[in-house]
Amino acid sequence: MHPLTVVYLEHDGKLLLVDENGVGPQDCVMGRQINSASIRLPTVDEVLQMRINWEEERQTDVTFDGTTYTLIHGNPLIDWPEHWTWKDKVVSDNAVHPLAREAVYRSIHRLVSKVMIRNDEQQILMVKVERGFFKGYWGLPGGYMNHSEEPAEGCIRETQEELGINIELDDRKPVITQRTFFRDGISFMSFTYCGLWNGSIDELKLKEGEIAEAAWFSLPEAIGNAASEFDRIALESFQD
Repeated sequence: MHPLTVVYLEHDGKLLLVDENGVGPQDCVMGRQINSASIRLPTVDEVLQMRINWEEERQTDVTFDGTTYTLIHGNPLIDWPEHWTWKDKVVSDNAVHPLAREAVYRSIHRLVSKVMIRNDEQQILMVKVERGFFKGYWGLPGGYMNHSEEPAEGCIRETQEELGINIELDDRKPVITQRTFFRDGISFMSFTYCGLWNGSIDELKLKEGEIAEAAWFSLPEAIGNAASEFDRIALESFQD
């Protein structure tokens, strides 16, 4: 039986894994196909037996088929462990338990690009979304970045897709914010730019099924309406 509590130790792209008997470190083989998972994350005692110094950072939960596992995320206090496996090899090795593969998947930052669109009256354009975590709430235009896409390009593309307009970004540096939903272990990193547009709400072409409404707000109103902490932090930067 797989342990219910295991330790996730990563050091500059290297991950500590053990075999089903707790012997490690174990390396991964990309593309390996087997019928049973024999490589997993270690327990606290197994890490202790390997005499690895580490400190706990946080804990997250993963549930498979009604069973909840606890991941203890730790910082290994050692030199770079060349003999550990590369985390990038984990996902394609069927010998690795799904819990370890899920932990690696959750360790990857989700990158979001958004934009604070202002007009000459210093109003902020906000949208009310129809899907996702913030459904029914006001936020700044934007969304997930495409692969190999610059953050500044992402918010321009998202604005064109969501609102049907082309915006110009100003020279103000983006507000970069990172937050982790701790019990899930999902990390988001947001790049929020500043843009200019002086059109009216009637000119917008709201994306059906995604954007329910758009409106101009004063800066204090926008801060008060922002449901996302990322949006609120970016808007508050205008007050500096």
